Amino acid sequence: MIKLSDTQLVILSAAAQREDRIALPLPESLRGGAAAKVVGTMLAKGFLEEIDAHMRKGEPVWRETGDGHGVTLVATDAGLAAIGIEPENTNPEPSGANEAQSSAPATEATDQPKPVTIRAGTKQAQVIALLQRPEGASVAEIVEATSWQPHTARGMISGALKKKLGLQITSAAEEGRGTVHRIG
Repeated sequence: MIKLSDTQLVILSAAAQREDRIALPLPESLRGGAAAKVVGTMLAKGFLEEIDAHMRKGEPVWRETGDGHGVTLVATDAGLAAIGIEPENTNPEPSGANEAQSSAPATEATDQPKPVTIRAGTKQAQVIALLQRPEGASVAEIVEATSWQPHTARGMISGALKKKLGLQITSAAEEGRGTVHRIG
């Protein structure tokens, strides 16, 4: 079962009660940096998504995009599932959604990682290719290939690859190379 904070529960419960699933307004006690942190976490977990706001229709705005438009927050099917609400099969798009705006598909709340696409030619793709080799790669080899600092290479492995992408990375000490990392 997914563990949610009280604030996340309040936000998702309020959105679930609205026909358009808009998660705004946020609770009165949630302001500034705290609001940004909670919403950022919920966006990263796929519980909320940002869509274009129809300001003429009076939809609340989460943030302005800088080009005179705004975005609002909408609870996803994964967000509803996280609070125990079965999403309806007929999923009407929220009033501000369009096909081009859909940045990430809503995922069911399961233990299986969502499919990830890696853009070719990026340093992240380069690191993944190094780790997929049978011999794997050490931090020093990643630093040499990417021109990063060692702490950046370690952060990529533990943060982006393990936590965000959910890749299974094993590490083992090898004589002459130090700690070698491989995608299992």
